[in-house]
Amino acid sequence: MSITWNKSRPAGIITPTFSYELADNPALSVVGLRVEYPPDGSTPPHRHGTASVIAYVISGSILSAMNDGEAKVYKAGESWYEAPGCHHRISDNDSKTEGAVIHATFIIKTEILVADGPEVLVQIDEEYLEGAMEQMGRKL
Repeated sequence: MSITWNKSRPAGIITPTFSYELADNPALSVVGLRVEYPPDGSTPPHRHGTASVIAYVISGSILSAMNDGEAKVYKAGESWYEAPGCHHRISDNDSKTEGAVIHATFIIKTEILVADGPEVLVQIDEEYLEGAMEQMGRKL
């Protein structure tokens, strides 16, 4: 399956849900983000830096592909794991008519989160950054 990103598609809406240093290991923090995708919503290719990520589909279905792996559709109640350094080639709402919601939980070194801020959690690939800014700007 060929995977392409198109900036004319609507962007997901990201809402922070929590951020905590782990009490038994303050060198690590856990951060939650809720991503609401409108129908046909899309996120450009990106990485999550040094964070480990667990994504859980709350509603709808998400087409996801990482590194050189095949794209897979995850439905409500399903989840996937992304190791640090993974390249998330695509994250799309798989429906043209229904919305989709995921919750992503990040585990990251506290010093990196403090030094770089929450922007470190979602790093859009450089060649897509300008288009992503245009995509996100349309909903403001």
